Amino acid sequence: MTLDRETAMQVATVLSRGLPYIQRFTGKTVVIKYGGNAMENEELKSSFARDVVLMKLVGINPIVVHGGGPQIGELLQRLNIQSRFVNGMRVTDAATMDVVEMVLGGQVNKEIVSLINAQGGTAIGLTGKDANLIRARKLEVVDRSPELERAEIIDIGRVGEVASINVDVIDMLTRSNVIPVIAPIGVGPDGASYNINADLVAGKVAEAMKAEKLMLLTNVSGLKSKEDKVLTGLTAQQVNDLIEDGTIHGGMLPKIRCALSAVENGVRTSHIIDGRVAHACLLEIFTDEGVGTLISRN
Repeated sequence: MTLDRETAMQVATVLSRGLPYIQRFTGKTVVIKYGGNAMENEELKSSFARDVVLMKLVGINPIVVHGGGPQIGELLQRLNIQSRFVNGMRVTDAATMDVVEMVLGGQVNKEIVSLINAQGGTAIGLTGKDANLIRARKLEVVDRSPELERAEIIDIGRVGEVASINVDVIDMLTRSNVIPVIAPIGVGPDGASYNINADLVAGKVAEAMKAEKLMLLTNVSGLKSKEDKVLTGLTAQQVNDLIEDGTIHGGMLPKIRCALSAVENGVRTSHIIDGRVAHACLLEIFTDEGVGTLISRN
């Protein structure tokens, strides 16, 4: 493709302005949780894959952790397997777990790997069961409803939380110029598979890898104030204050708690970014404005 002089100058200017950011983040690890709207639109899929490949080419080490809730729900419906949710989490019996593994470890994971490889990257797909990458334990859900005399533990099946991350496996891949693409399926002490929330896995991978950034792609423009304005640079204390006064509530709470845990456990910054914006990852790394909310420890 031949560019006219004006367009070529614009490209050169953009690349030049990106240099300080490239210098700052070369050799750093960035963990990206990918899912939701960004995963359903063909143009956004392509821009995401290009972002990840470019990050690797300029010396950043991207690690992708993906979800796949809508795809799981669609296949369960086609197979006439009933879905039930408790506190926003899918109750996962043996039949549901088989579908989760099929969709996350197969369909979704391999599609993302193919997208990145098609853009010139070298991606490898993994689940947490590969080389015991994600050790899991069963997640206990406690019902503290006012009508109960005492709290009760609800069994939601094969839903887990992260016990540990095998960083040696990820280190081996990143040192080999490979982009890991991780499906959030863990393995328990008995070898059983566990379905784990992808935000939670991304956060724990970021903590274990001492990542520079944790980026959680969402379908909103970022954290918003009560006046409906996007909040940009926040400290962990400010976020806790927003939870206390009810500004942050509902479905955003688990994502925010994951972002907070990351910055409180060694990750430099967490970002809630708008996955509906093309090249959202590059905009967050290589511009001061970004496309969402940045959370830091201090």
